[in-house]
Amino acid sequence: MLNEELPKNASLSQMEGVTNAGKRLVMGLQHVIAMFGATVLVPMLTGLNPSVALFCAGVGTFIFHVCTKRKVPVFLGSSFAFIPVIQMVGKQYGDLAYAQGGIIVAGLIYVLLSLMVKIFGEEKVTSFFPPVVTGPMIIVIGLVLSPVAVEMASSNWMVSGVVLLTVIAVSIFAKGFFKVIPILAGVGVGYALSMALGYVDYGPIMNADIFSMPAFTMPKFSLGAVALITPIVLATFMEHIGDITTNGAVVGKNFLKDPGLDRTLLGDGLATIFAGFVGGPANTTYGENTSVLAVTKVYDPSILRIAATIAILLSFLGKFGAILQTIPIAVMGGVSIVLFSMIASVGMRTISSANIDYSDNRNLIISGLILVAGIGTELLKANPEFTGTIGIRITENIQIVGLSLAAIIGVLTNKLLPETKKEVEPS
Repeated sequence: MLNEELPKNASLSQMEGVTNAGKRLVMGLQHVIAMFGATVLVPMLTGLNPSVALFCAGVGTFIFHVCTKRKVPVFLGSSFAFIPVIQMVGKQYGDLAYAQGGIIVAGLIYVLLSLMVKIFGEEKVTSFFPPVVTGPMIIVIGLVLSPVAVEMASSNWMVSGVVLLTVIAVSIFAKGFFKVIPILAGVGVGYALSMALGYVDYGPIMNADIFSMPAFTMPKFSLGAVALITPIVLATFMEHIGDITTNGAVVGKNFLKDPGLDRTLLGDGLATIFAGFVGGPANTTYGENTSVLAVTKVYDPSILRIAATIAILLSFLGKFGAILQTIPIAVMGGVSIVLFSMIASVGMRTISSANIDYSDNRNLIISGLILVAGIGTELLKANPEFTGTIGIRITENIQIVGLSLAAIIGVLTNKLLPETKKEVEPS
């Protein structure tokens, strides 16, 4: 692993740096720090175990590298897109093992999409998920999450406000590597402030073992939970393409061609299936690590495997996992306000980057139906006074609402509504 060929576009100083074992270790640690805050935030918001999430991130990264012929310098971490549906499953079923079952099926859909890309080609498959569909779907994810963030922050607005300001300040004003760790900075400042104010319970840290096995759990399966979770794949599929494209642009290679989109999707899918079986959140490629590549200009994929090894080792530190569990909810609330608002903003950026013509009624109808179906049904479901039918009822206990309903409506209307023909004015 330490003697792999380096990218041809790496400079001499960079090549010297990565041939030194100590420097390689530091570079790997850098990637762990970049992905750490976001990766452990997902389980902390959903009730899954942070140590298991770290373990799954490390193992998932190795799985991805095997699937992609060890060519793509990518680190896999916890997917934010799955937060709302994991929370919904936990609330409805009272057992996150059912969310694990849904995550496994989502991973299988990734594998199926990989096979479809291999057989039919990238363009035919992606035609079902154009930006006019995926953009509004991503907006729905962010807006559905927003009440959760506000509720968490309301436990202590002062602490949440300080965290929020820290994340914003680091994101905008920090330089170099520090610019890619605003989440970590916000959590650190918020935790220190909470300690000073006496809001931290040190009991779990004192009682935890120094070394311990991550709390792995077995999945359970329910058609209702699967129906809630799997539509997320429609949005993350396009996100995956964007991440791999960006990673390739930074490195100077077309990873969609070599090793191929089918292989990168397969890596994501198998890593997500593994995570579902042991109790971790769904895995996805991480933009934070691509940012580190851009800053350091060292693109050696083996550095990412060193980072994966570090993540796995951290997952076995019991005291470390206990510290994560003592982070006050107000701290996570402040971070969540930024993150969930950014998810919605990413949806708007997706629409903007695609230059979608909203003077065309077809595009207005598709986007509008997705937003109203997704957000409207979630609001109704949260209203205890509403007793009518919400969304599409499959059985007494299974309903298609929220993002699931929005995804179905978006894909169908995009395929069924005819393209508007532009009239050419006579010259």
